[in-house]
Amino acid sequence: MSARFLIVDDHAVVRRGLAEILRDAFSGAEIGEAGTARDGIEALKGGAWDAVILDVTLPDRSGLDALKEMRERAPKTPVLVLSVHAEDPFAVRALKAGAAGYLTKESAPAELVAAVRKVRGGGRYVSEALAEKLADALASGSPGAPHEALSDREFEVLRLIASGKTPTEIAAHLHLSVKTVSTYRARILEKTGMKTNAELTHYAISRGLVA
Repeated sequence: MSARFLIVDDHAVVRRGLAEILRDAFSGAEIGEAGTARDGIEALKGGAWDAVILDVTLPDRSGLDALKEMRERAPKTPVLVLSVHAEDPFAVRALKAGAAGYLTKESAPAELVAAVRKVRGGGRYVSEALAEKLADALASGSPGAPHEALSDREFEVLRLIASGKTPTEIAAHLHLSVKTVSTYRARILEKTGMKTNAELTHYAISRGLVA
């Protein structure tokens, strides 16, 4: 039986490139594609997949939110998160949310194939560089960066603020009320020790939290 992979990414060119890499590596592989979190979740419900390759930044919903729902709906299907963002800020959150692995889009095709083989076989995959950083952090016992203290929802609001979104736009994107967004913003400021959106934006950009 040929392998079946679902690619969830909002860029058609990226989906096509990933599909070609997977077809070259897995003879006869069937590739499903989705450009939004909603379509990806619907496709996941529509059949059995050997693995899902999921972008962390989607137009209709946070990739982390989508990941959690995918894990609830299909707990046996491994999800490999593939992102443009640096590994440090996102990988741990993705792994905690149930991802079987994490790669940046800068990774070589051979590494992508290796990661897909690993998660398809029931393992977990992180790059050697990330594994070293995680090990160093555990060994040092040093406190993490301010954004690491944020909940996943607070983290997403921080990223949207830093992307220049207004409270109304953030509320619409996350399906929340403007009042709730303001509450999250207040918590973010308190936890990070910052006072303005400008400070939050500078911090997020300097840490690679926004593209």
